[in-house]
Amino acid sequence: MPLETSPEQPAPVRQIAQAVTGWVDRLGAVWVEGQVTQISRRGGMNTVFMVLRDKLADISVTLTCPRGVVDALPAPLVEGAQIVVFAKPSFYPNRGTFSLAVREIRPVGEGALLARLEQRRQLLAAEGLFNDALKRPLPFLPRVIGLVTAHRSAAERDVLENARRRWPGVRFETKYASMQGPHCAREVIEAVQTLDRDGSVDVIVIARGGGSVEDLLPFSDEALIRCVHAATTPVVSAIGHEQDSPLLDLVADLRASTPTDAARRIVPDVAEEAQQVMAARERIRYAVRARLDREQSGLDALRSRPALADPRAGLVGRGAEIDQLRDRVRRSLDHRLDRAHDDLSHHLARVRALSPLATLRRGYAVLSDADGTALSSVAGVAAGQDIHIRVADGRIAATTTTVQPMPLVGEEDTDD
Repeated sequence: MPLETSPEQPAPVRQIAQAVTGWVDRLGAVWVEGQVTQISRRGGMNTVFMVLRDKLADISVTLTCPRGVVDALPAPLVEGAQIVVFAKPSFYPNRGTFSLAVREIRPVGEGALLARLEQRRQLLAAEGLFNDALKRPLPFLPRVIGLVTAHRSAAERDVLENARRRWPGVRFETKYASMQGPHCAREVIEAVQTLDRDGSVDVIVIARGGGSVEDLLPFSDEALIRCVHAATTPVVSAIGHEQDSPLLDLVADLRASTPTDAARRIVPDVAEEAQQVMAARERIRYAVRARLDREQSGLDALRSRPALADPRAGLVGRGAEIDQLRDRVRRSLDHRLDRAHDDLSHHLARVRALSPLATLRRGYAVLSDADGTALSSVAGVAAGQDIHIRVADGRIAATTTTVQPMPLVGEEDTDD
């Protein structure tokens, strides 16, 4: 029922708000299509706030959605995605705001396509096809570069011209294939397998210019992803522009943002390398010169030492020490010989003093019988007996005429 109002009987604000609330409630849940322009996830809350915009009209509406509904989507919901929501319109009279309470979300158009690609990416990632540990390094200077691209395409021109500008002697082995359409994935797979079997090809580049999500869809084909994963030759993905990200970028050993960037990444710049070589030569020359200077300084320091400046100066001092030591040895030896000579003279004098010969020289003599037995007593000696007399300078043979015993010195006194 319409409200009955007049200038004399106007309706209060609360009545109008309550009426609008009733009208909105009678609308029931509806399907609404629009573009997500804002997503707000607040920590600790189970409600996600979004803004849904109509692309043809500058009209936006606030969405309130349970977190579980958003998390259940096959692909993360991002700003700019086109979606269809099943929601219940609601009007809050206290604030005078209108919103939609979302019950279900479905991506449509490009959003649905991206959702399927995200689901495929998750499945292949779970198998380990995108593992960084499987990435192979590119050779510094490949002998032959395999190129998979469309015939006479801008991508082919960008790769060839930029690569040859950086390194004029670079060689390419090009395999042409459709870069979009239903036969694209199959032809690219055949080209990659052919180049992978060629032992002279050191790296393979798959290049194509930008395009829509549908145009780049073959480069997210599961068969192509598995073919690149199984290749033994490093593969470079140069598909589209910086913002494009087909699944081929994830499985390739190197992802180039554009075909031009791929040319810069696969071959070095001859001018830069020449500069680096010159810089390295200068560093080596400086290091050698510095080493020679240090060694020369060390030699100069050694030569400045007295021992090396005049080697004979040290020998003179050592020769004087040797002469002094030799004189000391000679004096010591002479001293010891003198002492030994004196000791020997003393011992010789003692021996001579104790020698019977010395006694004989003082006038004594030794008597012995004919048998040579020394006679120390008159006993046993008879007159007329032959005896021998030993004196200092010889022997005397004699015959006794008389034997007269005499008392020993001191015995006479005893007898008395």
